[in-house]
Amino acid sequence: MDNKSSRHHNPAGQNPKQEQLDQYRRQNTGKPMTTNQKRKISNDSDILTAGERGPSLHQDWHYFEKMTHFVQEEEPERTVHARGYSAYGEFECYQSMRHVTKAGFLQEPGKKTPLTIRFSTVQGPRGSYDTARDLRCQGVKFYTEEGNYDLTTIDMPVLINQDPMKFPDAMHAYQSKPDDDIPTATGAHDYFWDYVANNPESLHMVEWIMSGRGILRSYRMMESWSINTYLFVNEEGRATFVRFVWKPVLGVHPLLQDEAIKLGGIDPDYHRKDLREAISRGDYPEYELGVQLVPMEDEFKYDFDILDPSKFWPEELIPVHIVGKMTLNRNINNYHTESEQVAFNPANVVPGIDFSNDPVLQGRLIAYHAAQLHRIGTNFQELPINKPICPFHNNQRRGPMRYRIDVDEVNYHRNSLANNTPYTTPPEEGGYTHYPKKVDGVVIRNRSESFNDYFSQPRIFWNSLTPVEKQHTIDAFSYQLGKVESESVRQQNVNLLVNVDKDLACTVADNIGVERPSGTHVPVSTSYPSLSLENTPKYAATLKVGVIIGDGFNGQEVTNTLNFLQNNHVYIEVISNKLGNVTGADGTQIKVNQTFMTASPYLYDTIYVVGGDMGNQTKFMQDVTDYVHNAYKHYKPIGVATTGQNFIQTSQNNNLAGVVFAANNPNFAEDYLAAIAQQRFWNRT
Repeated sequence: MDNKSSRHHNPAGQNPKQEQLDQYRRQNTGKPMTTNQKRKISNDSDILTAGERGPSLHQDWHYFEKMTHFVQEEEPERTVHARGYSAYGEFECYQSMRHVTKAGFLQEPGKKTPLTIRFSTVQGPRGSYDTARDLRCQGVKFYTEEGNYDLTTIDMPVLINQDPMKFPDAMHAYQSKPDDDIPTATGAHDYFWDYVANNPESLHMVEWIMSGRGILRSYRMMESWSINTYLFVNEEGRATFVRFVWKPVLGVHPLLQDEAIKLGGIDPDYHRKDLREAISRGDYPEYELGVQLVPMEDEFKYDFDILDPSKFWPEELIPVHIVGKMTLNRNINNYHTESEQVAFNPANVVPGIDFSNDPVLQGRLIAYHAAQLHRIGTNFQELPINKPICPFHNNQRRGPMRYRIDVDEVNYHRNSLANNTPYTTPPEEGGYTHYPKKVDGVVIRNRSESFNDYFSQPRIFWNSLTPVEKQHTIDAFSYQLGKVESESVRQQNVNLLVNVDKDLACTVADNIGVERPSGTHVPVSTSYPSLSLENTPKYAATLKVGVIIGDGFNGQEVTNTLNFLQNNHVYIEVISNKLGNVTGADGTQIKVNQTFMTASPYLYDTIYVVGGDMGNQTKFMQDVTDYVHNAYKHYKPIGVATTGQNFIQTSQNNNLAGVVFAANNPNFAEDYLAAIAQQRFWNRT
């Protein structure tokens, strides 16, 4: 993990985007209340009426302004990606990519570019919960000196459809049913699985969502890919196919299915809080940007089509070159203006980045702009969060909520009255020009035969998973398909799954009450280590420990342990019967900030069982035992203080893998930290 000494710098005054936004930030605390026209308000509680019990009056301009603004405060919700959260950061270039692209932010090592980011789920509305099994997206808006560059990625390297024409169908099937608007934020309904069964290209992405990647532990631990194939273009006009990937420094870590479902009710804002808390503490989330490059002459080199968005580019065949790092170092001040109003568009590129013939990318170039016009309005690009840091000039005029006051009388191109300004810029001086790729073909509605291998890569993904990961995927398919009412749809899906793996399909079939499918999987034995989460980096930093404690603990032992964990950036929450302080045998006091009523074992990556005595000892023992059982069955590390040993005992039914005891262990704190970093102990019995 990178040294965190840079995490605590103050980006204010050194970030041109933040300096630009400062002119829009307003502090209302300590100021007199006024209307939007600056009239000071004497009463903000009572409507104007004809007498104390009389009807209201139309002349109450203050009420009219306040209420009409309130009922129009929200833009229409995003059709997809409605639930999301944002932060600010910066991108630092590691190495010059001048040999493949002339994009300015990738030219010089050490060059920093301000940015904003928005994480989101796909299926649920804004009121859904963070931890639902779903696809997750990440939009990054780079505020470059050449204009805004929007890099949109998702946490799977494959997409559900190969053609943009089918995207509305996929989303209609994926979202809640039209008759009852149920279920919310879960794909487990008949229409979605009917779509999967009848559109086999969708199975690959669904398989990824059914794996651990579909239920992330944190946005800070989210790997994400561009999916689409773009072009890098250098100063000489030479193009290279490119896909992008963000790799989190903390590694990629999932929740278990049971945890994700429970957290949806316990803390629906789990991921949002996690992101905001880490940034507030100075533990800035970090992601390295990688690029996969394919020379133009190698377009047809592989046994998959590099323009097919439902196929991944294996890192073992097309290496990932790490070119820079994104650090998220500032929380937003206002969710609506800095997250809800941020607008992304893959068409927002800078010189040096262009578009391939990837069919889904071609469709997205139209869809995003239209969506923002509908959702936010004609001049959405003038909102502070969307505004470039470099000046922009054109002949676009008017429209609702126009910020700019254009003083030019001439507002058309090719003119003499304004010396033909604003003027165009030749490519050699920085003007954007598209790569002159050759286009040849008849007008047709059809897709290349090279897109039609639907099962080889899903088979490769399955081969690459560990036995534990495979079992989690089986459980996910069984849970999701087990909620489908139509036996025909359940049967069709296992008949499709058999192409990926015979045992997978038969096990799921048995679990959901349908016939085992005939046939077998495609004859592919390839596997790639990069696809398994078993090989991800693992750190204890920023994971959360629940300290279960009562009175009478060993003060020196416990305080030394907590200090050691905190010094290693592990988050601590102290849990007991009631708020206040608990007192050790030596008089040491520790503040309790959660109770068994307000907290839950599902909220913690590990528990530290200190034990002790409380007023209602029976209830205390029951609550501690519940935490221990929950952590143990979810394979989480458990630390046990000398005063907590009676809460967990060795027996013939357990091996206590991942349980670290303080008794007779002078290296307890170090051993416990190492166990926290391991995160799960799958060999536990």
